[in-house]
Amino acid sequence: MSFERVWNAALLSVGGEPITFGTVVLATVLIAVGYFVSGGVSRVVSQLIARRIDLEPGAANAFESLGFYGLFVAFVLASLNLVKFPFTVFTIAGGAVAIGIGFGSQNVMNNFISGLILLFERPIRAGDLVGVESTFGVVEHIGGRSTRIRTADNTQMIVPNSLLIENSLVNFTLSDDVVRTSVVVGVAYGSPVRTVEQLLYRALAEHPAVLQERDARVLFTDFADNALVFEALFWLRARTTLGRRQVESELRFKIDDLFREAQLVIAFPQRDVHLDTLKPLDVRLVERPPAS
Repeated sequence: MSFERVWNAALLSVGGEPITFGTVVLATVLIAVGYFVSGGVSRVVSQLIARRIDLEPGAANAFESLGFYGLFVAFVLASLNLVKFPFTVFTIAGGAVAIGIGFGSQNVMNNFISGLILLFERPIRAGDLVGVESTFGVVEHIGGRSTRIRTADNTQMIVPNSLLIENSLVNFTLSDDVVRTSVVVGVAYGSPVRTVEQLLYRALAEHPAVLQERDARVLFTDFADNALVFEALFWLRARTTLGRRQVESELRFKIDDLFREAQLVIAFPQRDVHLDTLKPLDVRLVERPPAS
């Protein structure tokens, strides 16, 4: 059997128009090429536009995704038209495809539509610091079906887009990257509380990452069981969870150094044991017999 005969062999006929083996192969190759070309072109164009008009990463990501979908659909239609693929096949198969989508692809379509909502409405964008189900990370990519989030441990979460639309999430950088956090410290009872307050304000004032234009506060929050508890609240710019935790850690080091210089004791759990007896305790010293 010659190659030409195989290439021109009719697989089926729709409305009097044959669909040959060669037509199917050529259409498949062109669509595959279109997939990669669409991805490359949309990526390059979005990068060029981002540089020209100083577009933020989230908007560039949305433009890239929408550009890819538009180019790929156009490429598919152009490829099928180029190989003279009979479009009437879609009319015949439309009922079966609709049933398949209705029963087997509900979640896929739900996530795809949710992805379009995320790209247009933009409650989250690439580069945002978000919290999803007690896990915090930075949004890397919003795709057609799912969103990729990188956590502080350098692990990647693949979250279905519908989950981000239907459930509550925390976006720490939706309007800006300024967040407020705090450091809690407890000092021993009897410590000079005004001195503690001054040293905490000093630690906040001397750290370069603490935003001095924002109002930092030191609060005397509690007379706890074992300590006088203070909380230092401050503002900083944080694009990652690790960045915020790093600043908190550096402040704790600084507070410990300042308290040591001022001879202030950071409290630790202590217990006083009271024995309620009717007579003094009988305490005896017993000599241990020598080992044999």
